[in-house]
Amino acid sequence: MQELILARIQFASTTVFHFIFVPLSIGLAFLVAVMQTMYIVKKKEIYKKMTKFWGTFFLINFAVGVVTGIIQEFQFGMNWSEYSRFMGDVFGAPLAIEALLAFFIESTFIGLWVFGWDKINAKLHLASIWLVSFATAVSAFWILAANSFMQNPVGYALQNGRAETNDFLAVITNTKLLVAFPHTIFAALATGAFFVAGISAWNFLKKRDLDFFKRSIKIALIIGLISTVGIAFSGHSQSTYLVEAQPMKMAAAEGLYEDSGDPAAWTVWAKIDTENKEVTGTLEIPYLLSYLSYGEFTGKVTGMNTLQTQYEEQFGAGNYIPPVKTTFWSFRIMVAAGGAMILLSLVGLIYSRRRTIENKTFYLKLLVPAIFLPYIANTFGWIMSEIGRQPWIVNGLMKTADAVSPNVSAGSVLFSLIAFSLVYTLLGVATVYLFVKVIKQGPHAKPKDNINTTDPFSAGGVEHATK
Repeated sequence: MQELILARIQFASTTVFHFIFVPLSIGLAFLVAVMQTMYIVKKKEIYKKMTKFWGTFFLINFAVGVVTGIIQEFQFGMNWSEYSRFMGDVFGAPLAIEALLAFFIESTFIGLWVFGWDKINAKLHLASIWLVSFATAVSAFWILAANSFMQNPVGYALQNGRAETNDFLAVITNTKLLVAFPHTIFAALATGAFFVAGISAWNFLKKRDLDFFKRSIKIALIIGLISTVGIAFSGHSQSTYLVEAQPMKMAAAEGLYEDSGDPAAWTVWAKIDTENKEVTGTLEIPYLLSYLSYGEFTGKVTGMNTLQTQYEEQFGAGNYIPPVKTTFWSFRIMVAAGGAMILLSLVGLIYSRRRTIENKTFYLKLLVPAIFLPYIANTFGWIMSEIGRQPWIVNGLMKTADAVSPNVSAGSVLFSLIAFSLVYTLLGVATVYLFVKVIKQGPHAKPKDNINTTDPFSAGGVEHATK
């Protein structure tokens, strides 16, 4: 039991830390590509400077994200060997394609983009960053294909005690993947948008480079509003999926021990007693749960007690109810963060259209810490998705308790947990330090010690930015 708990803690901590970098890389790659496109179209030097300034953050973030991702895959063989043995044939293929195809495209065209300024055709150079942006999204697709199988196993057959792929097309057209992929991409775009908007707001408050950051924040807020609205609609698609494919997760996310009424109300707040399986002191919005579940204002949602009885008949004795409080509150924290992002984006665009945003001190002060809103939403969204699947590591096929490595001691897992945590702490500190340094230098950093810091993508510029 100790090995299982420690292995789960380690996987959770490394996954959450890795996922700090992934959406920002996807989002910033897209924003930088948009900015460079505007430079090519409008022929204004300021858009070139915007491309290079925000591209510096992308490069730093991408580099650290690669390191954290390596540890992610390393864990499957280290702490979860039984899972790897059982699922390797299915799980390995999407991960291999992601590494050999998507990451290869990313790394190749990042190199062309970094060192190709004024050396290759301008449109070809622009195509490089768009290919990088495309590849980051493709990378997410293949990772989600593997994860979606864990949520909704399809396209496989059980042979020789293992799950083996017999329909690869079914794996990459998994219903879970089709609803999760757009949701993840919209979340990544929001992460990049609020990162740019928050840093721009800080510079507004400091009265630095107002024209530069006014253009940056406008682009960010437009993408921020589009992406957050996209998050809401794609999130609704996930809700309707959950009712059919993972009803226990949906019931736990709503704190429903008993079947809901018809129509079903959505619970905003509740006191949950997991020991007695009671929910009291609820604050509800009538009809909303039915709409989230079925796209109409009628329909009831099956409760956890009913589903527990069904699962015992199907899978045998055991507790099939996930950690209810964690699933319930993770979902609400995610929704609250998403709602705040929509509101901030909308208000910011109104101010930007009226050309008064640089004078809205209170709003700008809100926008700076709002950098963390997408991270909060991303993290708790993943917690809800993964915790809500428990006790399964592969839904309906393999329990988490059966997936842990049998020959790895608790001491070994604890040692690697501490070691990885120290490494991640150092990486986090280094990333923040570099980000702060680039922010303080600003988009018009002057040359120092014969290093061309105005071009952060020159060989000396990259070295200067990362020292």
